[in-house]
Amino acid sequence: MIRKLLLVALAAVVTTLIAVGLAPAVKADIVAEPVVYTINEQPFEGYFAINEGFGDSQPVVLLVHDWDGLGDYEKRRAQMLAEQGYATFAVDLYGQGVRPTNADESRAQSGMLYADRDTLRSRLMAGLAQAQAQPSIDGSRVVAIGYCFGGAAVLEMARAGMDVDGFVSFHGSFDTPEGQDYSQTSGRILVLHGSDDGAAPMADVAQLASELDAAEVDFDMEIYGGVDHAFTVWSDADRYDAMADRRSWRALITFLDETLS
Repeated sequence: MIRKLLLVALAAVVTTLIAVGLAPAVKADIVAEPVVYTINEQPFEGYFAINEGFGDSQPVVLLVHDWDGLGDYEKRRAQMLAEQGYATFAVDLYGQGVRPTNADESRAQSGMLYADRDTLRSRLMAGLAQAQAQPSIDGSRVVAIGYCFGGAAVLEMARAGMDVDGFVSFHGSFDTPEGQDYSQTSGRILVLHGSDDGAAPMADVAQLASELDAAEVDFDMEIYGGVDHAFTVWSDADRYDAMADRRSWRALITFLDETLS
């Protein structure tokens, strides 16, 4: 009897996790593999995940990594999105084999792209083209999402007027370089952010909202009270916030459903 009750309780937990998107829904047809491509003769290694059970012409998510480069975290998020029926291409902005191992290396790699926006944009454009070249997808239905540095990168895509349906920033940064604005942005924007984010404080969030309003961009923001930077990164025990992670994931799935349907 005790064993039966435990099994029932476990089934209830799994059902709840599936409902909020933090556990696999249907995994039988997931195909995930590295994708090597070149930009100006330099090799880059992205990662593509798709649930073949959803058939052809699937909408696409372009996923941009944090400042650590494309790693296991982004690959798992790509698989989670594929489980929901969103074919996902995790782009590589640093280059094949360039994977920082400490904060100094991460700062150096991301800093080079922050300082060279033309290169950042060209690598994002190449990643988008590679995503749209994957099999069994509908390249006309795309949303770009990013974490931390990747959140800043997708806003760079928005300011560049890249032709995608939406942009989602998870605990990103919001500085707009001199000479840039959101006047060319055509897709929707969703910002998911913690109110206690020291890397991008609420004053920066308010400034971003003002810029988006001025450009008449369709946008939404969800602010999680008392939540720090990198709140979705489960390997960061000091900053990870399970509740904010679940809420932001649900917000993402709702955004994708509304934007790519």
